[in-house]
This record gives sequence, C-alpha cells and structure tokens, in this order.
Amino acid sequence: MTIDLICLDADDTLWHNMRHFNGAEAAFAAILAPFVEAGVACERLHAVEAVNLAQYGYGAKSFTLSMIETAVDLLGDAAAGRAVADILAVGRDLLAHPVELLPGTAETLTALADRGRLVLVTKGDLLHQETKIAASGVGELFSAIEIVSDKSVATFERLFDRFGVAPERAVMAGDSMRSDVLPALGAGAWAAYIPQPDAWQHEAGDAPEGHARFRRLAALTELPEWIDEIK
Repeated sequence: MTIDLICLDADDTLWHNMRHFNGAEAAFAAILAPFVEAGVACERLHAVEAVNLAQYGYGAKSFTLSMIETAVDLLGDAAAGRAVADILAVGRDLLAHPVELLPGTAETLTALADRGRLVLVTKGDLLHQETKIAASGVGELFSAIEIVSDKSVATFERLFDRFGVAPERAVMAGDSMRSDVLPALGAGAWAAYIPQPDAWQHEAGDAPEGHARFRRLAALTELPEWIDEIK
C-alpha cells in the first residue's frame, strides 16, 4: 500500500493553539470577576460558544462574540457595556498571538513531503488561519491548503475526489478525534490521532480502538514511521 496524500490539521497539531484560547478564557473570567464567579462565567461561556458554532463557525472572532454575548447574558446591558472594551482587547490579543510550532514540526513536515503530497486541512476564520500559516514558516511545504467551516465525512470525500486519490491511499493526522480522525476513517482513509494536553472538549470523541486504519501517536514526529509501516 502506498500513501499518496498526507492531510494534516494545523491548530494544536503543527502549532500551539488551545493554550491561547485558555488564556483568553481566563482573562474573560477576570473581567467578569467583580460580578460573577469564574466558574459560572466559564460554564456559561462554554454553553454560549457551543450554540454559536453553527452560526459563527470556529476561531478567535467567533470566540470573542461568544464572550460578549455571555457578558450581556450574565451582567445585563448596562454592566456588560463597560466590559466590552476589555473583552474586545482580549479578542485582539487572541488574533495576534505568535505562532509557536510544536517540537519537531518543521523537520517532520520535510520528511512527510518526501512521502506524499501534503495538504493542510484546518477549520477556523479564513483570514486568521491564513495569517497563522504565513507566520508559521512551513506553508510552502504544503501542496494545498484547505480552510473549511467544518470537517465531516463529506469534507474528506470531496477532498480525495478533488485530488484524484483513493481514500485508502490517504492519511489524516490531527489532535481532534471528532474532526480529524472519525470523519477521515468514515471516508475510507487512514487516520492518526495525536492528542494534546490542552484539549477542547468539543473535539472529543470515542477512539476507534482496534480499527485497522487507526493509530494513536505520541507526537507528529512519529507520523513518518507509521506511514512507512503502511507502505
């Protein structure tokens, strides 16, 4: 078996991401601290964000809108108005954070590029993702970059069809069971799960242990060796 197409997630697969969202959430809780306990503020934020994903999508801008909505819900219009400027500042910081590659990312991408076509498949705000990709310094290693609103079985089926690659000759690797692993397997591809400590609960899912095309890896650096095993 030869792997022709290697698809990779970006956030928390190539570079740190959730640590910045966690920092923004902590800053949000601090802004509301004079009025609401941190646990209450964060629990409400998570609920609002989950509802808003269908309308706003993923990313820092969506998260900022959810923080503002949560503040209004908890504080009322008058009190929330005083907090909005601080929340917007948190959102701007989230958009401007530096891109920090995970250890061994650049070297691993170079090794993977020798094994097949690399395609970056990531969710999030188009402009923000493009900015992070440019700042990462590794964008030129990819044959194509796909910024999508969500990842589903249909997303990967369209991707494989566009590149003229049979699913069994494609692999997807990422930190999300829900978005990277399960839909890729559902589309007939191979899938590598690379969990990160700062996991977003929204991206959780049941691991398909025992699935012939699934592998859990400790780090992205292990992916080239697994691809060689598939071959």
